[in-house]
Amino acid sequence: MKPARVLFVDDEPGIVSTMEAILRQHGYDVTAVGSVNEALARISSAPFDVLISDLNIGHPGDGFTIVSAMRRTHPRCVTLILTGYPGFDSALEAIRSQVDDYLIKPAPVSHLINLIEQKLKNPKPGRTAANKRISQVLRENVLEITQRALKEMKADALMEGLPLSDELRIEGASRMIEELGAMLESDKPDKVAKEMMRDALARGELRRRQGYSIPQVAGYMRLLEHAIFDVIHEHMLAINLSYFMFDLGRLNDSLGIQLEHTLMAYLDVERPGTQQVGQ
Repeated sequence: MKPARVLFVDDEPGIVSTMEAILRQHGYDVTAVGSVNEALARISSAPFDVLISDLNIGHPGDGFTIVSAMRRTHPRCVTLILTGYPGFDSALEAIRSQVDDYLIKPAPVSHLINLIEQKLKNPKPGRTAANKRISQVLRENVLEITQRALKEMKADALMEGLPLSDELRIEGASRMIEELGAMLESDKPDKVAKEMMRDALARGELRRRQGYSIPQVAGYMRLLEHAIFDVIHEHMLAINLSYFMFDLGRLNDSLGIQLEHTLMAYLDVERPGTQQVGQ
């Protein structure tokens, strides 16, 4: 029987060389690389039975890209993620739902080898294909995003002093997320953008009435963006990467439009004698 082919990916040269030697000693045919591009090139050129990838390679979450590529190209491959952050429970649950397992660094060699053997003998059946777009992730997690943003707003030094209830702090956030999803899916983005800009102008007026300062308006968007991108990050393994860069670019543009028009309306309200939007 041929030895199992293992692709090991980590951006720390010492770990790469050490793990390559250890895995070879245990009878595996090992390919060890130190970057996402090297890993993707190997995945496209040869089959593998096991992938062991660090979660963060160069940039946070790069391991998701490698796992997604492996799942599309070699769906029977056992996929294991290494992470140095055991406290991120929700992120680890997202990882567990899409890969065969994960290990907390530094993982004992005996545990790693036993885990590989166990997964090769009992592969996970029925793994879900990575077929979601960012818009679907946003719509499925509106409540999660708004609650995360609310938690950050109440803890943020700039935002915590606003005398607002929880409901008022996140007023309009759900609609904004829905509009972002619509923008990502639309084949007529200009039409969606007009509605999005109208709502952003209304939010600018609302923020002024609620007592926001200009830095707090920007802070609101900053914290909402953090919540959005954190949720996207945690669902990377379910996202179809064929659309990912296009959707991410349009999402960034849409968030910029939201902030720009919110501030435009806020400043119009703030200037004495200026006609307010909608009058």
